[in-house]
Amino acid sequence: MKILLLGEYSNVHWTLSEGLRRLGHQVTVLSNGDFWKDYPRDIDLQRSYAKWGGISYMLKLYSLLPRLRGYDVVQLINPMFLEIKAERIMPVYEYLKRHNGKVILGAFGMDFYWADVCCKEKPLRYSDFNIGQNLRTNADALKERTDWIGTAKEHLNRVIAEEASTIVAGLYEYYACYRLRYPGKTVFIPYPIVPKKQEPLNRHGGKLRLFIGINRSRSAFKGTDIMLPAAQEVAARHPDKVELKVACNIPFKQYYKMMADSDALLDQLYSYTPSMNALEAMSRGIICIGGGEPESYDILHEDRLRPIINVEPNYKSVVDALEGLVAHIDGLPELKSQSMEYIRKHHDYIKVAKKYEQIYYGNTKSI
Repeated sequence: MKILLLGEYSNVHWTLSEGLRRLGHQVTVLSNGDFWKDYPRDIDLQRSYAKWGGISYMLKLYSLLPRLRGYDVVQLINPMFLEIKAERIMPVYEYLKRHNGKVILGAFGMDFYWADVCCKEKPLRYSDFNIGQNLRTNADALKERTDWIGTAKEHLNRVIAEEASTIVAGLYEYYACYRLRYPGKTVFIPYPIVPKKQEPLNRHGGKLRLFIGINRSRSAFKGTDIMLPAAQEVAARHPDKVELKVACNIPFKQYYKMMADSDALLDQLYSYTPSMNALEAMSRGIICIGGGEPESYDILHEDRLRPIINVEPNYKSVVDALEGLVAHIDGLPELKSQSMEYIRKHHDYIKVAKKYEQIYYGNTKSI
């Protein structure tokens, strides 16, 4: 098949493309590299925000359109798959739909249905938008609600969701929201990861080595404003037992290099499921401290492995989890091994690509 993957979030599309190519498909990834993260892509489409950046972007985009025809499948990372306003994306989407085969919509991150369902039906105990029945009022949550609900973005998202042949959710929480509105076309497929063959690194000097990545513009939204101080407190309590390394807004190659010798990663306080960064860490034998709710195991039919240190979205829960790791540091090797096994079992990029292949062929019932 000839497949076009449009847009990028945390290396999802590029990793998927590698798996699909291994299965014999012709795949093109067009993206901006997910901004400063600079993930690989076949066709680079980045926008400069200098004076004439918007015009230059549109000229390049329209010059590329003739090359974006004749694909069997076009998969969109998000309704906002380009760095332009929703009103300008709509005619591009219509062009792609007219000149290609089926359209697949990815439920991989922020969009209208994620915001709207979390604010209205609230199927999750906590999320980016709610804690229990209470809506979160931090600046990011309010901004995203304003950006998506009752706007041109909402209209674009609704049109694409209605017309897409399938909506693929990459995390349990996105699946839980989309299936309420589109139960007949929403499927869950885990994110793709290239498994690592090396054994987990041994600890140096008996210390617990913690790592946390900070996106300065999204700190409160993703919970690093809580996780970082909690980790700093535990590190201060146990200076001879805990090391803490912090990375801020760095490209993915440098990020993974900094993370490589860590024992555990703190990531995504408000998530039920480990995201791409955490899964990549787990593939290297690094323990995830973050989203590991029972639902995330249940959707995978996993009844044995429990490698994720699940935390509730509050300061005390994070501190208690870290103190538990310090107190039971001899248990790290087992969690590291389980982390790698979990990735091989559920997230191997070839296995995941085969699931997408079934979607592309229209065999959704086999997923």
